[in-house]
Amino acid sequence: MAKRTQADRVLDYIKKFGSITSMQAYTDLGVTRLSARIYELRHYRNLEIISETMTRKNRYGENCTYAKYSLAK
Repeated sequence: MAKRTQADRVLDYIKKFGSITSMQAYTDLGVTRLSARIYELRHYRNLEIISETMTRKNRYGENCTYAKYSLAK
């Protein structure tokens, strides 16, 4: 049986929960380079993955932007 890759886990997460952010990838999957895994899914598996720019305040009250990735419908 082939070893499951980080890209496999990221794809499963998106399918199960609808989307993923870098914080979720790190906390839930131990994936520290989510954008690299998204690149793999887009370019090597030809999946259409949407990036949505999100903004949220951090613990210091400053606005931070991050990407939320989901599969195209």
